[in-house]
Amino acid sequence: MQVPLSVKQLLESQNVNYNVTELASRKNLTLVASGKSNCLVKSLLVQDSKGRVQVLVPADNILDLDALFRQFGRRFVGVPNSEIRPLIDKMQLTSVPAIPRWQGMPTLVDSSLLKRNRLMLESGNKGQVLELTQKDFANIIRSATTGNFTVPAPELSSDPNGDEKAILNSVQKFTELRVKQRLSETLELPPLPESAQRIIKLRADPNADINDLTDVVEIDPSLAAQVVSWAASPYYSAPGKIRSVHDAIVRVLGFDMVLNLALGLALGKSLSMSAIKPSQIDQYWRSSVYTAAVIEGLVGKIPRDSRPTFGMAYLSGLLNNFGYLILAEVFPPYFESVSRLTSGNPHIPNAAIEQHLIGITGNQIASWLLDNWNMPEEVVTALRQQNNLQYDGEYKEYAKLIHLAKGLLANAGIGDSYGRNIDDVEIEALNLTRGAVTEVIENIVEASDDLDSIAEKMRG
Repeated sequence: MQVPLSVKQLLESQNVNYNVTELASRKNLTLVASGKSNCLVKSLLVQDSKGRVQVLVPADNILDLDALFRQFGRRFVGVPNSEIRPLIDKMQLTSVPAIPRWQGMPTLVDSSLLKRNRLMLESGNKGQVLELTQKDFANIIRSATTGNFTVPAPELSSDPNGDEKAILNSVQKFTELRVKQRLSETLELPPLPESAQRIIKLRADPNADINDLTDVVEIDPSLAAQVVSWAASPYYSAPGKIRSVHDAIVRVLGFDMVLNLALGLALGKSLSMSAIKPSQIDQYWRSSVYTAAVIEGLVGKIPRDSRPTFGMAYLSGLLNNFGYLILAEVFPPYFESVSRLTSGNPHIPNAAIEQHLIGITGNQIASWLLDNWNMPEEVVTALRQQNNLQYDGEYKEYAKLIHLAKGLLANAGIGDSYGRNIDDVEIEALNLTRGAVTEVIENIVEASDDLDSIAEKMRG
């Protein structure tokens, strides 16, 4: 793969020596990112009322926006991916190159990069980096400003047995309240919604039929309206008009999907969302709808003899970011700080940002809560382990489906996270092929208008 012409010309004009390296696998990427003498360099874009600025940081570090304010007196926020994507598409790139003064923007460089012997700069082409010595790197950043404004991203815990202790410690740290003996009292989280309780009871009933499910969903008029609206979406191309929950089950979605869809929607309505802006609620449902749709497509491509339960996989996708809502409920004073730092670090998993600021991730709290609500273990595990690629325990496929689906969406420019390399090992672990995965995400991109319409209706 050729180095982008604009990047090549910029480097050659400064007589910079570099080698081109292809990072085809996650293993190679990890080695580059974690080496003591070398470092993978990310290019982030931030902005304020004065304009946009490019920031070069180690790929495994968090950009501290408050540190930028202290050093430069500017209150930056991250440039949304929806604004970056048209720019890089126009230049036929897949990411923002980690080359100083890209597009003529002022550039800030984290001083930790000056301590590495070898730098790997993202070229703007997916999986391709430019290897520079420290001497050459120092040469190309002569016109940039350096400073100390990053911190290492924390490692995410993979031990579910430590969740309760971490939640207690976090609550004690941020609320200055006496930690009560009972965790449920301390967190003051709401009980499982009545509509969700009915659906869970129905799930446990082997004799439940369509009429039973229809009755349970229709008890909650707003929930029923959302299910009907979902089924009536052009995404499913249902013949004729969908007039009732019964129609949605029989003619379009099926018993299993409506059962899990209704449960996911009921849980989404269980929280006050008082700390969340309307735009953030929209973003939450968009992420939920798209992730569930990708997982729906992926599960359909998995051979039947190794296919996970469709309903559990779909529900896991729908609730993949339920921790976001929980975080706003438990830590409202700090939710805005989490949101702001997340916007400036699209290269870092949201969970790592939460861990860094609060000492706990939203999905750690969510998985604990869902477990206490007697939600299916498949879903609890999926939320808890979705960022843990080493997890190899029971129900691992549900966590891996969420991780893969979110990576595919990011690579397609959907959402605000940067894309990443998805190697064959990750795909084959789910008994999928590269061709099948590509087909699924292409179908999702093609149906984006219909999925956006579904997501828009969910906020109601």
